[in-house]
Amino acid sequence: MMSTETKEYRSPPKKLVKFFERSRNLWKARCGEAKYRVKLLHTKVADLRKSRDRWKGETKQLRREVRQLQDELGQLQAELQEQKAGAATR
Repeated sequence: MMSTETKEYRSPPKKLVKFFERSRNLWKARCGEAKYRVKLLHTKVADLRKSRDRWKGETKQLRREVRQLQDELGQLQAELQEQKAGAATR
């Protein structure tokens, strides 16, 4: 597990403490920035999903309306053809 041996450094502890503290602070800053960016990206993804779902729903509704109007147009054209055919036979 953990070794009881300690590593001997040539540099004085004062310099080592500053070096290790700076190293730790830089690591923490990088980690904090990465966490912040991940949070921003998660938020952006959630917003994009909401937008996509909204557009998808609107598209489906509009397609239904188009089909309904095309059916109605087909019926009206058929009625018009019947009226023309009835007028032509008179």
